[in-house]
Amino acid sequence: MSKPKFQTVTGMHDILPQDQAYYEKIQEVAKKVFAFYDFEKIDTPILEDANLFIKSVGENTDIVEKEMFTLKTKGKDSLVLRPEGTASIMRAYIEHGFLSLPQPVRLWYYGPFFRYEKPQAGRYRQFNQFGVEIIGETDPIVDVQTILVMYSVLNDLGLKGLMVKVNSIGDDNCRPLYRKALVKYLREKKTGLCSDCQKRMKVNPLRVLDCKNEKCQETLASAPQSVDYLCDDCKKHLKDVLEYLDELKVPYCLDSRLVRGLDYYSRTVFEIESTKAGENTGGVLAGGGRYDSLSKMLGGGETPACGAAAGVERIIAEMKENKARVSFSSVPEIFFAQIGPLAKKKSLPILEDLRKAGIKVGEAFGKDALKAQLGKASRLGSKVVLILGQREALNNMILVRNMQTAKQVEVKQEDIIKEVKNILKEK
Repeated sequence: MSKPKFQTVTGMHDILPQDQAYYEKIQEVAKKVFAFYDFEKIDTPILEDANLFIKSVGENTDIVEKEMFTLKTKGKDSLVLRPEGTASIMRAYIEHGFLSLPQPVRLWYYGPFFRYEKPQAGRYRQFNQFGVEIIGETDPIVDVQTILVMYSVLNDLGLKGLMVKVNSIGDDNCRPLYRKALVKYLREKKTGLCSDCQKRMKVNPLRVLDCKNEKCQETLASAPQSVDYLCDDCKKHLKDVLEYLDELKVPYCLDSRLVRGLDYYSRTVFEIESTKAGENTGGVLAGGGRYDSLSKMLGGGETPACGAAAGVERIIAEMKENKARVSFSSVPEIFFAQIGPLAKKKSLPILEDLRKAGIKVGEAFGKDALKAQLGKASRLGSKVVLILGQREALNNMILVRNMQTAKQVEVKQEDIIKEVKNILKEK
């Protein structure tokens, strides 16, 4: 069988009907958790000014250097398909004067994002994320709440073996000292680094810690740790975060190599991983951290903030591996069959009345033969079939057939909703 002429673009994917239930379940659970913690939903445009991410994410990050989908408009504007959500939300926070609202402002989002990277299991060039941002609060309890809401969503989705990895990368006061020590170490170990990390060492040394290359990981085994260079304020902030996590009894570990490779992060950074990974799943499901300097980077005032995001496709892969329970579209227990032109004309208004009454009904209006319609009802597993023939249409009646016993009764059309509801109560 020959391949179809047109296929999905590399790195993109169709979300087929059999997978829709997973996406709906994730959004439903996330929305419920976020509502409890008083987050409000925000949607930002898919297209943004390219400079928004160059200034915030960092000119020398992989996202900006290698992964952004950029385009030029007829007016010569440089736009980008958004690669992440935090910068867009901070832009909206500044643009719409959210600073005048009671602080902190708690926002959540869900939608598609785009990165030009190598497609692999659970990773696409167009992917979906949900995330939260708490803007306008310095207290470390906000960091822990950010971790907690993301952990709660993953836990409520039925994922097992979740582990929170936490670190502090310091702030503008103490990070330069750590950066200097790290660069000194990396220069001495330069031959043990991959070519990408030898470049990162000069422009963005913290990104070297994020490299997954086995050779680099061995070289970094004795690298300086950021926690050893924290100023007193950052040490206290990290101590408070860990104590809050202890109270919550959320499983966590301190990971001195965790940096999160975006320029806007400061102090707390974290990732939530699955430790019960299957062959094609596992790894980081969610991550985030504090970004107290982002507003200033984008032209706003000093505004502390913390946020996180989770990859929907990775979560779905993990849900399937964990055999997490997901309710797929319910089978219609009631099926509507019609015979003849007059019956077909009168079928749609009756079906609409059933819909308004909240009753799920299957149908096959494109088929005329009763046998074919009953065949579909049987395949769907419908327990009851409503049959509207020519005689019933003329007399404002309708037949109700029990598919298990083949017995049927005639009911007035005006009583059909009451009759159907009684039937459903009995089952």
